[in-house]
Amino acid sequence: MLSKVLGRVGVAVAAAGAIVATAVPANAATYTAFAFSQTGSESTIYNFINSATTSLDMTMYELEDTTAVNDLIALENKGVTVRVILDQAEKSKNTSAYNSLTSAGVGVAWSSTRFTYTHQKTITVDDTKSLILTGNLTSQYYTTSRDYGVFTDDTRDVAAIEKVFNADYTNTAITPTDGDHLLWSPTDSRSRLLTVINGATKTLDVEELEFSDSTVVNAIVARAKAGVAVRVVLEDPSSYSSEVSEIKAAGGKVVGYSDPNGFYIHAKAMVADYGLSTQQVEAGSMNLSSNSLSNNRELGIILTGTGVAESVASTIETTFDSDYAGATAA
Repeated sequence: MLSKVLGRVGVAVAAAGAIVATAVPANAATYTAFAFSQTGSESTIYNFINSATTSLDMTMYELEDTTAVNDLIALENKGVTVRVILDQAEKSKNTSAYNSLTSAGVGVAWSSTRFTYTHQKTITVDDTKSLILTGNLTSQYYTTSRDYGVFTDDTRDVAAIEKVFNADYTNTAITPTDGDHLLWSPTDSRSRLLTVINGATKTLDVEELEFSDSTVVNAIVARAKAGVAVRVVLEDPSSYSSEVSEIKAAGGKVVGYSDPNGFYIHAKAMVADYGLSTQQVEAGSMNLSSNSLSNNRELGIILTGTGVAESVASTIETTFDSDYAGATAA
């Protein structure tokens, strides 16, 4: 088994080296996004999984999707090298997938205990394209939770993601690098999020499940005080009453849903200065909590400006507008 693991890692490291050697400028890459709770969102994920021809690497906090598990097994049976990291703190939810995958010969590793949670949600296909998700592969929530997925084929992004995957898969310590657009917990996610927030000059839209990290919240408050039009969509504003009060006192607006049996805001995303040259859009697995930013393994992406990144910003901003309009003022 160890030789199989090392063999898989060796192949992936070699592929990652090839990616670095042939890296292309970011403006030659493509970036697209989709929103969960829209018809066909899960098929977008399945189609990406099934597009793998040589390798698929997945890091997933929760994997409770029989279709996805069966697709991974089918890929392995076709000769695709499939490797999966599942969060060890969520064994009660991940054991079924773990057992099914390992029984079929898929390489699966439990996450490192050096992180409180491996909360990352990423799929990389053929060492050439990665899908960075805010949501888990939990089929029962696809149509009721707001989440986002962002595709990148930027070779430096993909190489950085694969380098961290190879280390995490073998429980080897690593300091991640950001490629062209990435942010990682526990390395630099807080500081990278602050670049998005502090860079907002006109508008700042924030959609989050958790909203408690004081450094990040204070930065959002400061933008509102500076005259930036701040809008925040939360799942449950009442859980963050002091933070919400600060945002509102500074001139920002906060709305929420708070119905555990209805639409659920699970997203983690920001859009600053939408439509302007200073535009930035962020999406990833990290919540705005101290634990998420300081103690977990998390991954997100930040795209700046218009042009090639416009598709991602437009998808997230348009969806945000709809969610904001449908929510209740805090």
